[in-house]
Amino acid sequence: MLDDRAKLLLKTLVERYIADGQPVGSRTLARAAGMELSPATIRNVMSDLEELGLIASPHTSAGRIPTARGYRMFVDTMLTVRREGLSPVSEMTAPGIEAGQPHRVISHAANMLSSLSQFVGVITAPRRASVFRHIEFLSLSDRRVLVIIVSPEGEVQNRIIHTQATFTQSQLLEAANFLNSHYSGLTMEAVRERLKNEVDALRGEIADLMKAAVDIGAEGDSAQDEVVVSGERNLLSVSEFSSDMGNLRRMFDLFEQKTQLIRLLDVSAQADGVRIYIGGESQVVPYEDLSVVTAPYEVDGQIVGTLGVIGPQRMPYERMIQIVDVTAKLVGNALSHNK
Repeated sequence: MLDDRAKLLLKTLVERYIADGQPVGSRTLARAAGMELSPATIRNVMSDLEELGLIASPHTSAGRIPTARGYRMFVDTMLTVRREGLSPVSEMTAPGIEAGQPHRVISHAANMLSSLSQFVGVITAPRRASVFRHIEFLSLSDRRVLVIIVSPEGEVQNRIIHTQATFTQSQLLEAANFLNSHYSGLTMEAVRERLKNEVDALRGEIADLMKAAVDIGAEGDSAQDEVVVSGERNLLSVSEFSSDMGNLRRMFDLFEQKTQLIRLLDVSAQADGVRIYIGGESQVVPYEDLSVVTAPYEVDGQIVGTLGVIGPQRMPYERMIQIVDVTAKLVGNALSHNK
């Protein structure tokens, strides 16, 4: 536990370092905090904070900088997001996110997040319900079956499943006819639930085949979730990153491959409101130098995607929270009006 004096000094140090990017010395800290304390007293407090792992002293300076743990305490206990501060962000973002095609809304949102934050903007496209209009099975060799799923829009998904039993083409036709006649137009999730209770009359192998087809159809849609990334080049101007090309390459690989980003944003979609990951806290994007601020967005009261800002630990968290929070609301509104 920190006393009020230590909390104030830590808060002041974090804010000063975020603003200036330079290690904060005792004399500068005393002036910024507006406290009548001797340099020796401040040094003692700084020593205590350093022992707690909240600040660190770089080799090149006598000043201190916050650690990931220090940022976390600052964000959790010392940061107050002023609601009146949201209006300038809202005015800046509103013209760029208007009702329209979902992919345009998502693209504009990613660009807006990047432009306003001067870091990297990320957003997942709205999840589509995996609905099928028609399904077919085609027998392949070695107990493999080709599953052909046609969506109501005419999109075709081809997936291969491996079966325990060998099926004749007439058995596959029987399974396809059952699914098409009973479940066409439903989501794969709805079909999955109904199959649990409604296929007892069929032979066990056929039931297993249909369940496997439905499972792989649902997985296919989730695998197509799109994440849009904008502003990766902004990290080149961040001093914490520009001096380490190896670190930069790893981060650009992260943005290129996108798999970890999708996992992180999926986890964030389960949160209520804005969520902040500092350093490697997410366990999904394990980069100690990065912080991520995310929020889910809703359409008609249902969470359909997540967006956020990725940047250095030394980011103005209050403004990032505002940007992410307002953008999530604007994206939800734009997609709702588009329906």
